[in-house]
Amino acid sequence: MKFKRIFLIILDSLGVGEAVDAINYKDNGANTLGHILEQRDLFIPNLKKIGFTDTLTLTEDKEVEAYYTIAKPTNNGKDSLNGHYEIVGLKNEEAFQTFNEGFPFELLQEIETISGRKVIGNKCCQDASIIQELGERQVNYGSLIVYTSADSDLQVAAHEDCIPIATLYSYCEKIREITLKKGYKIARIIARPFNGTPEKYKLMNSARRDYAMKPPKETILNALVKKDYNVIGIGKINDIFDGEGINKMIKANDNNEAINKLLDIIDKDFIGLCMVTLNDFDNYGHKREVEGYAETIEELDVDLKIILNKLELDDLLIITADHGNDPTFTGNGHTRENLPMIIYSRNFKTPHRLPPSESLADIGATIAQNFDIDPPEIGKSILEDLE
Repeated sequence: MKFKRIFLIILDSLGVGEAVDAINYKDNGANTLGHILEQRDLFIPNLKKIGFTDTLTLTEDKEVEAYYTIAKPTNNGKDSLNGHYEIVGLKNEEAFQTFNEGFPFELLQEIETISGRKVIGNKCCQDASIIQELGERQVNYGSLIVYTSADSDLQVAAHEDCIPIATLYSYCEKIREITLKKGYKIARIIARPFNGTPEKYKLMNSARRDYAMKPPKETILNALVKKDYNVIGIGKINDIFDGEGINKMIKANDNNEAINKLLDIIDKDFIGLCMVTLNDFDNYGHKREVEGYAETIEELDVDLKIILNKLELDDLLIITADHGNDPTFTGNGHTRENLPMIIYSRNFKTPHRLPPSESLADIGATIAQNFDIDPPEIGKSILEDLE
């Protein structure tokens, strides 16, 4: 074992330029980080030190303090589940379905049948705006707000005083069963309780519950647990893998809370893997808000210095992303992009640029080799290149 603990931070949607197959997704020209930098002079000295901005051009930076490169996505699809699956070494040939134009009438009918309630909404929308738009109607008529975020998800919102949270959960469990039975390949069904009064409705993020599809096969996470290593998931990691291969789950509602939970875990004595997804970036990507996205990157830069200072000599930090979401791009969906791959240890002697990785799965393969477990079905370890 080269590293006792590996910390894997996934920057939800922070792509670094169009992938080779971007044209197949009508995403040619997408570049999340590059286009933000064109519109905003980011102050991110700590991220620059570890080669983050160098991933845009892959120029050689002799002052860099981490290994850096890009990883090319190979799974079919640009949703969160496919990206996370690939990171842990799972090949998924079939893309998850998105319904940005609304869900089929037949599915909505089934939801109304199992719940006994009318469905309203049925569109692609951001959480905060749709509950302000339809919240009062939902309360008055006891209906269900059904919408999608432009990812592969079906979200159901209801006021807690109108529909008890436990009842909303039961509806979503039944919807999960329906979608699986009918062949709708929707990655996640999400219960979104809210409270408050008209014009002041507020999502209850702590009561959010995701019902994800189980991974089609075991991953390196399962293999780590079987070898009695810790696998800690912070934020939506547990939801994405539906609990598979996670033996400690820690909830977090936003980047700040996730980072604080991560800092707490760094102070603990354990052997294994800690994964955290920072999803505030993706929220700004969907809303096409360059300024909010930029500020969130700058906030990460401040947190990064604290994280690096806390790491032990036998710790490894890997930073990557699961897909792109260019806030300057057309529409409001994800973009098919290459992803940054930053690898840092306080013990590295000569960090430098690495060749591009042909798959995000190289991360999973590297983790597997470090902990001496069977390699994943895809991916090539670069552990021996880290000195």
